[in-house]
Amino acid sequence: IGAFMALLVIYLRMFRRDLYQSPHTVYLIFSVVTIFPLLTYLLCTYKFFSVYIIPFAMLPIVLRVFTDTRTAFMSHLTMILLASIPLHMPYQFILSQLLAGLVGIYCIKDLTERSQIFLTSLIVTVCTMVFGVMFELSEGGNLIGADRSWFRDIVISGVALLFTYPLLYLIEQAFGFTSSVTLIELNNTNSPIIRRLAKEAQGTFIHSIQVGNLAAEVAARIGAKVQLVRTGALYHDIGKMISPAFFTENQAGNNPHNNLPYKESARIIISHVIEGVRMAEKHNLPQFIKDFILTHHGEGLTKYFYIKYQNEHPDEEVDKAPFQYPGPNPFTREQAILMMTDTVEAASRSLPEYTEESISNLVNTLIDDQVNSGYFTNCPITFKDIAIAKQVLTERLKSIYHTRVSYPKPNN
Repeated sequence: IGAFMALLVIYLRMFRRDLYQSPHTVYLIFSVVTIFPLLTYLLCTYKFFSVYIIPFAMLPIVLRVFTDTRTAFMSHLTMILLASIPLHMPYQFILSQLLAGLVGIYCIKDLTERSQIFLTSLIVTVCTMVFGVMFELSEGGNLIGADRSWFRDIVISGVALLFTYPLLYLIEQAFGFTSSVTLIELNNTNSPIIRRLAKEAQGTFIHSIQVGNLAAEVAARIGAKVQLVRTGALYHDIGKMISPAFFTENQAGNNPHNNLPYKESARIIISHVIEGVRMAEKHNLPQFIKDFILTHHGEGLTKYFYIKYQNEHPDEEVDKAPFQYPGPNPFTREQAILMMTDTVEAASRSLPEYTEESISNLVNTLIDDQVNSGYFTNCPITFKDIAIAKQVLTERLKSIYHTRVSYPKPNN
């Protein structure tokens, strides 16, 4: 048991260091790896029921949803080997449960609908029963003399596998994970806070939808989490509901900043980050949404007001603190994507003309400035990812603003 557990730790340390350094992920993996062998031991000792009624495939399905395919398989393999120890003839048990786990992992590539759990349970049950038939024949038996109780237990196990869905919710609450199903639920624009955003700050709502679409395209191209960044984009500017008229996308001619000192204007603009976090806490939104709110400007400056103030006080050494966002800078690829797309989408609205050259220059200038300012130093995004992001944003903005060649004028 110690050797099996040690090998799993070594695997996480060598190949999944991000999971190894995440305490709640380690707790989840070793909790589920421990629970199923303990249940097996109890059933073998006290002989309440057959061990085959335990839905062992639940473990790889759960870990596939919250981690990745390889980790789910390695954890499942460890769990099956540990559970086989109390059994006297574990050969059929190991093969059948490995098959069930592999089928479960294959079926749950990305959990987005409740029906997927039902279909997965059905497929796992059928595949395991087919394996049982083939195993019986390979042992020299026949279908007439096969142990029918084994097939009954596999059906019971398949029914128990349906409880994976409520288990996912319990795990989310206990360990602080967020499943793709939860992301889809959060992405619902009919939720109270998003309906309020659409009503009180319509320009910000449209901006958030547009940023989400752009960010999702970038994430899909570089292999980041599409649904995660789309959800983060939807909520990243909810703090603007406090003072919507102070943000250009919500203004209809009158600009209240014209009557305010630059430092006061900067304070109001920066406050949408702080207010956004407060609103997220009030509505019990997950931590990852608060992280998107805090990092979409990072530790950047409200450059418009900072430069204006600097130009009016040429002899003064200007303190950047009143003009600086609280941060932190992005620390995940998805947060970096949101920062890039948010800045580019907002700035693209102020272009005097929309040509291929002007859009390309805008995208390259803004993102290069973010790179040079060190905003992406603490997140695992590569220069290749950034280059692809630039290309995608340029292509999509050209499509949005319908850039086309100029029509020739007649000589007459």
